[in-house]
Amino acid sequence: MFLSWCRSVFSGSFNNVVGFLYQFGDAAAFLVLSACGLAIIFGMMGVINLAHGEFIMGGAYVTATVSKMGAPLPLAILCGALAAGLVGIVLERLVIRHLYHRPLDTIVATWGISLIVSQGTLILLGPSLTDMSTPLGSVTIGELSYSVYRFALMGVAVAILAGLYALFNFTRFGVLARATIQVPHMAESLGVNTRLIYSLTFGIGAALAGATGGLYAPTMSLVPTMGAQFIMEAFVTVVVGGGDVFLGTAPAGVALGFVKALMTTWQGQLAGQIGLLVAVILVIRILPRGISGLILRERA
Repeated sequence: MFLSWCRSVFSGSFNNVVGFLYQFGDAAAFLVLSACGLAIIFGMMGVINLAHGEFIMGGAYVTATVSKMGAPLPLAILCGALAAGLVGIVLERLVIRHLYHRPLDTIVATWGISLIVSQGTLILLGPSLTDMSTPLGSVTIGELSYSVYRFALMGVAVAILAGLYALFNFTRFGVLARATIQVPHMAESLGVNTRLIYSLTFGIGAALAGATGGLYAPTMSLVPTMGAQFIMEAFVTVVVGGGDVFLGTAPAGVALGFVKALMTTWQGQLAGQIGLLVAVILVIRILPRGISGLILRERA
């Protein structure tokens, strides 16, 4: 039944094909944007950051607040990303720095931080923030209308991946960051300020989370628990992708986005979530080190 439905989708009407491609692009962009900040913090620093969702929530709240003050949306998103990045640097210096090479302790610490932030936001700002309107309107393709802003998010996901690749491969900071992550003692003996590199790397991961919150702020309800909508899918994307942001997270986001879109168009959102988790279980069983582990092993 499912296989016959798949054949009908790909050989069906123009509207079905465009609708599926839209769902696929939207799901893949959501997964990549949600996971890239987490992948940097976990893949490069070995820190399991359970407060990732709260960085996303904080970026969304700052974006909404700055936007309501009259700033254009791109500037508001930038403010949300910078605010999350600065908070991330402070958090790394005060808490995370003392927990490197202790992954279980980072889980407990960041989980506690996430509870403090979400409950503190609920107490201080209330159960919700006034929603933002989705910009750019819609476009009609065939017989159906699609959000132009969702198409823009797909492009932003590709642009962020390209920017990260350039940052970590073609800049002095990227060279120092990779050296610090791979052989920290050697890098420090050569004069690299490894503490600063760790802080900046964590800040970049937090800033990407804040940017994700800002980008999706116009598309969802702004509540203190909104980070939970991102963190599960971000974690499964990082787990499937493995430790490498570019060889793992991007392919994992595309593959899981395809599965989610296929199941969603077949049986709805719940089936999409179930299909996503089943795919994750199968990949972990077959590739315990993720997609990037397979690629790096074949290269070796």
